[in-house]
Amino acid sequence: MSWKESFKKYAKKQKPDEACGLLAIIKGKETFWPCKNLAEGKFEFFILDPDDWAECEDTGEVIGVIHSHPIGPANPSDTDRAACEHLGFPYYIYSIEHDHWEKLEPVGWKAPSLIGRKFIWGKYDCWSIISDWYLETKNIKLMQWKRPKTIKAHIQNPEFEKALPIGGFIKQSDHKNLKVGDVLLFQSVTGNNDHVAVYIGDMMILNHSIRSLSCRELFDLKYQQALKGVYRYAT
Repeated sequence: MSWKESFKKYAKKQKPDEACGLLAIIKGKETFWPCKNLAEGKFEFFILDPDDWAECEDTGEVIGVIHSHPIGPANPSDTDRAACEHLGFPYYIYSIEHDHWEKLEPVGWKAPSLIGRKFIWGKYDCWSIISDWYLETKNIKLMQWKRPKTIKAHIQNPEFEKALPIGGFIKQSDHKNLKVGDVLLFQSVTGNNDHVAVYIGDMMILNHSIRSLSCRELFDLKYQQALKGVYRYAT
C-alpha cells in the first residue's frame, strides 16, 4: 500500500477532525507516519504532536508534512503556507470530500501576520512569537536558543529563567507598570514556569500556546494569577 493510500484510510478514521502526520523515508521507502493532532479545534486545523515528530526523526528521515481537509477542497491556507516556508518541507494536503491531493512547496512566501500560526515546537512556539515580534516591531534580533528535542523534556526542565537574562532581559522586582515588549513568564498547568508571552499594551498579550493558533489575548485574571516573572529587554 502506498503512503497516500495509508493516509487516506487514516484520515477517514479521524473524520470530522483533521488528520496529520509526516512523510518519511523509513527502511528505504516513503512511509506515512501518523501524528496526534493536538489542536483544540481539531476539525478546523491541526497541530502536530512534537513528540511524535521526534520519534519519527529517530526512526527515519522526514521529507514532508501531511494533513487532511475533511470538508472542502485541498487548497492550502495561509497558516499552511507559513508553516511550509518555516519548516522547509513540502506540505501534502488531502481533501476527503473531493478525494483530491494538493502539494505545497516552499517558495519564499511570508506570513502576513504573527496571528494565526500553527504551533510547531522549535519553529512556531511561545518563544518564536516573541522573537519574531521583536524583530518585526523593534528590529531587534533576539538570541536564539536550541530547544530540547521534545516538549516533555522542556516541561521537565524549563530554561526560560536562565535563558532570558542571558538574552539581554532583566527581571523586574515586581509585576506592576508593565511596558510594551515585556516578556511575561507563566506557570502552566504542569506546575512549572514553562510558558512565555509578550505584553503588547492595553492589557493585551501576544501568545502562542501549544494547542492553539497564535493570537492576541486579554491579560486577564487567569494570566495574572499564573504570572511568575516580568522580564524587560535592556536597551
